[in-house]
Amino acid sequence: MNPKVSVIIPAYNTETYIGKAIESALEQTLTDIEVIMVDDGSSDKTVEVAKSFTDQRLKVIVNQQNLGAAAARNRAFRAAEGEWIAVLDSDDWYAPERLEKLVSLANTTNADMIADDVYLIEDGTTSPWSTLIQESGERIDKIFQIDIVYFVETDVYGQAGLHFGLSKPLFKREFLIKNGIEYDEEIRMGQDFWIDMKCLIKGARFFIEPKPYYFYRSRPGSLVYQSQLPRLNQYCKATTSFMQQDIVKKNPALMRALSYNLSVYKKNLAYLQVLEPIKQRKWLTAFTEIRKYPGFFYDFMSRFNSIVERRIQYYVMNN
Repeated sequence: MNPKVSVIIPAYNTETYIGKAIESALEQTLTDIEVIMVDDGSSDKTVEVAKSFTDQRLKVIVNQQNLGAAAARNRAFRAAEGEWIAVLDSDDWYAPERLEKLVSLANTTNADMIADDVYLIEDGTTSPWSTLIQESGERIDKIFQIDIVYFVETDVYGQAGLHFGLSKPLFKREFLIKNGIEYDEEIRMGQDFWIDMKCLIKGARFFIEPKPYYFYRSRPGSLVYQSQLPRLNQYCKATTSFMQQDIVKKNPALMRALSYNLSVYKKNLAYLQVLEPIKQRKWLTAFTEIRKYPGFFYDFMSRFNSIVERRIQYYVMNN
């Protein structure tokens, strides 16, 4: 008999964290699960740590070369046998009751996808400093369904909002198979938003539980801290691709939301194409990019106060 939930964990050089991630999955109050860890060509002891677990519910798959998190997740998707698929990043972890709570709510609401709020925790600390919903400024106290327009409108790059594209939903595996949905392997960062979009466009019923059961670890070595230029280029390409679909063209509200997001991506891309060469002291490149984006200085000044505030938070308040 197939398990109720398949927990998939893509991992790459996270020997320090992978043990806690696997342990949090195996120690769920819902025991009818399988855990599939796909190592994506790690050069450290990630595989060794994973294979030290003796629980028969854990499967370890090893990619011989690094293919990216999306490809690793897809390989786990194809190996999964559970009714539900739950994603867990290798440096994050679950509260013990997460899967039991979300599966129960999914059954009650007839969901195709269900996610919870997310605890935000700094690497090296023991307590979360906030949650995804708290940071948005919204007050949400009961489970609710979100449609695709709301999902896009509340997740705008660099702006305050709910940003449920950062959540880690449980997906009904039957829905994914029926609609041929997998991660886009050309998108190396922020894949969660785009697979959620694929599901919502196909009519998925997506519910949010406002209680947090997922712990998202913020750490300097993660992809979030790497250059934003590749991420923004990929987001522009993905947004344009979605906007070309007939089903999207027939939804004016969705087209407007995606068009706005695309404009934000492009503006930030132009800004960073000047800023990054300046940081690297590549003056000729920076000058060339400024000629393409003459609004850079106005943009920089409009961001100046927030830049100073972030520096104070980081260097003075250690936040």
